[in-house]
Amino acid sequence: MIPRTSMLARARSWRVKTRILRATVGLLLAVLVASVASARIDGARAAEGPARIAFASGYYDAHGDLYSQIYVVNTDGGARRRLTYRFSSAVAPAWSPDGRTIAFAGNGDVYVMNADGRGQRRLMRTAGSDSSPAWSPDGRKIAFRKGLRNYVWEIYVMNADGNSQRGLTRTGNDDSPTWSPDGRRIAFVHTAGHNLEIYVMNADGSNQRRLTRNFGVGGDPAWSPDGRTIAFASGRDYGREAIYVMNADGSNQRRLTRSRLDGFDPAWSPDGRKIAFASGRSGNGDIYVMNADGSSQRRLTRSRLNDSDPAWSPDR
Repeated sequence: MIPRTSMLARARSWRVKTRILRATVGLLLAVLVASVASARIDGARAAEGPARIAFASGYYDAHGDLYSQIYVVNTDGGARRRLTYRFSSAVAPAWSPDGRTIAFAGNGDVYVMNADGRGQRRLMRTAGSDSSPAWSPDGRKIAFRKGLRNYVWEIYVMNADGNSQRGLTRTGNDDSPTWSPDGRRIAFVHTAGHNLEIYVMNADGSNQRRLTRNFGVGGDPAWSPDGRTIAFASGRDYGREAIYVMNADGSNQRRLTRSRLDGFDPAWSPDGRKIAFASGRSGNGDIYVMNADGSSQRRLTRSRLNDSDPAWSPDR
């Protein structure tokens, strides 16, 4: 007969081993589920293909009128595809934060469409010329340039469905709004005398402050994804527009591109490691990509038209 104390010891040992086995099986199942989920996510991303850049492509006629449409291209330069057809002029594409929608300016009004070009709808009708839509980081609002009268432009903001429009600036000749990644500030271009300068303000329009003070044309501000840096275009060097970057407070301004016809319309990649921009250095307007420090510049599009307004699709 086995002593009772020995039987109790064996029972306790069996229970401990059972618990360890169950914990091990549970851990293995958790790892398996996580691996399957990760594989599904990776598979979905692979099915989506490489990241894309939306841009405008068109030409100016003999009277200086622009005829342009919205296109997308993979960041490796492949799969160029046209998204708009119904407009004489479609420009300034801007991806929504979730990557499902593109806002753009079409024939002087702000529109949105699905990322594949379907479902195009006008957000509001205006007598002026509205352009330069920019999504807030939460996707709930769109800042844009509103044309009021006699070439007077102001920065406005509206809900993503086009409702509740309100003005943020009241100085005239303001353009190209872009939100900071935290949604608290908006950088924009203001005409100061004969110069186009970069300003920043709170998202409600208050505390407007000038960041650049240089002779010449410029503009096109773009916040880096970490919010520390603003890329912009400037013609301060003998009128030849080039891509610059500066700290978000306007300090440490430095030039990135140095070709004869350097660049404009900078746009950051979602990871902040690259900048897309437009340049006429090839004799035509094309989209280029470079590292964030200005190195490894490469031509992305090769069109007989003029390509501009690049906008990088967000991570999904």
